[in-house]
Amino acid sequence: MIPQLTTDGLAVRLPVAHRAAHILDELALAYAQDPDDVGRLLTLHAARVVRLDHAVVSEDTPEYERAIRAAQTDETREALLAEAPSADDLDTLLGPDDAITLAGRITRLAAHIRLAPNRTPRR
Repeated sequence: MIPQLTTDGLAVRLPVAHRAAHILDELALAYAQDPDDVGRLLTLHAARVVRLDHAVVSEDTPEYERAIRAAQTDETREALLAEAPSADDLDTLLGPDDAITLAGRITRLAAHIRLAPNRTPRR
C-alpha cells in the first residue's frame, strides 16, 4: 500500500481498489458457478443493508435494534466474503516498522494537501 496525494491535492489516498477488484471477480465467479445460492445470499445481504441503513438514520430506532441489524448485516457480508478467498488479504496488517514508515509517508504527503477556498478537509 503506497499512499498517494489525490490529483486535486485535497487529500491523501490509500489505494485498495486493486484488492477490491479481486474480491468482486471471485464473487462473480462464485455467482456464475452457483447463481441460485449466491444470488439468494446477495439478495438477503441487500435487504439487511437497507434495514441497517434505515435503523441508523431513524431517530426512533432503539440502539439494541441498530446493533442487531449491524450483526445481521455482518453475518451475510462474511458469508459473501467467504465466497471470495482473496478477502482474507483485504486488511493490511503492519508491524511496528512498517506502520512507522507508512505514517511517515502519509505525514509527508499530508504536508502538501491544499485546502480549497470555503472547503473543509475530507474525512
